[in-house]
Amino acid sequence: MELTRPAVPAELRPYLAELVRRTRTVCGPHLVSVLAVGSVALGDYRHGRSDVDMTVVVAPSLPGRALHELAGALAHPALPCPAAGLELVVYGTDFAARPSGEAGYLLDLDTGAALPGKVSLDPGESPPFWYVIDRSVAGQCGLALYGPPAREVVAAPEHPALLAALRASVSEHAAGEGHLADNRVLNGCRSLMFCRTGRWLPKRRAAQAVAAGEPDFRPLLQAALLSFERPRADALPMPPDEVHRFLEHVAASVAEAAVRADAPPR
Repeated sequence: MELTRPAVPAELRPYLAELVRRTRTVCGPHLVSVLAVGSVALGDYRHGRSDVDMTVVVAPSLPGRALHELAGALAHPALPCPAAGLELVVYGTDFAARPSGEAGYLLDLDTGAALPGKVSLDPGESPPFWYVIDRSVAGQCGLALYGPPAREVVAAPEHPALLAALRASVSEHAAGEGHLADNRVLNGCRSLMFCRTGRWLPKRRAAQAVAAGEPDFRPLLQAALLSFERPRADALPMPPDEVHRFLEHVAASVAEAAVRADAPPR
């Protein structure tokens, strides 16, 4: 299999083709779809900086041992990941087909040279908001590398659940632990623009849009964009107070969006 679609970055095509091949081998007839989400789907993949985010949908009849086998087959360096890391989530069709604010996964695999390794088979181990946001992105623009289109297999979360996930995401990034400062700022921009437009924008485009309309934060956003062009290990320092002030602004905007969503129509 050779992935030549323009939306798939050239640096990832051999890797993703092998990832799909191994997933098909392990899951066999139980495999339904393999979807690229995150920066690849949004057209904002930055080689040396971005992760590869993948969603796999399988029939609930997939044997449990296959999840362990899949994690082993896709783990770096058994399958060397050319990106900063691979974040892959497996859902059953029964869960993926209904809107949900839960994590709900069968397998959550994080692997790669720049990622702490993680293999989780228990969705209770992880904050749900990461998965809710990823499923929302999948519903908007998930890129099918195998099987039916994303919109046919992954239900977008309902708006209240998504706004709750955004609030949790902003809170996580405000705390800052384990996240680069530039990425915290750019994720904040993406959340802000989703509240304003109802659409997921690539991080860099979201930051440019926010900077154009909010000059008070423009220097910080321009610094975040400049840092994001560098590899993770070479990220530039960001002023902590300004980062915190911006994320407080994002949190207030998400809270306002939730109030508007709850308000009865006039």
